[in-house]
Amino acid sequence: MFKGVHIKSIIPIIDERGWLSEIYRKDENNFQASMSYVSFSNYNKVRGPHEHKYQSDFFVFIGPGDFEFHMWDNRAKSETYNQYKKLIVGESKKVSILVPPGIVHGYKSISKKGSFSINLPDKLYKEKKKKGVVDEIRYEKDKNSSFKIR
Repeated sequence: MFKGVHIKSIIPIIDERGWLSEIYRKDENNFQASMSYVSFSNYNKVRGPHEHKYQSDFFVFIGPGDFEFHMWDNRAKSETYNQYKKLIVGESKKVSILVPPGIVHGYKSISKKGSFSINLPDKLYKEKKKKGVVDEIRYEKDKNSSFKIR
């Protein structure tokens, strides 16, 4: 895996009430969330790919639904520079994924009924009171980009 990317299996503790699972512990990563959001993606729809210069994303994929999660190491000084990884995550493989700055990432819903994801980034979207700049380099509309999710 790429340096700085952490993938953790989310293992439910099941009892007669249902199940419970930890998704984030600050003692497991050098990471602190600043906000959180949930998103629903329709079948065969793609979010990204994009990267951040400063922000880390902490995704939680537990379902319903599954995604293809795509990553490219775009950090010129990394030993895995230009390498690509694809994972199937979500209902069938519950995980959290910490994505550091410089890792291009995006995901595609592969479930007919759509898919849910949660993100807990360590920076505020558009900075304080949404009055700043967005820390994103977007590739999805760049026809010359080598970062493609099909």
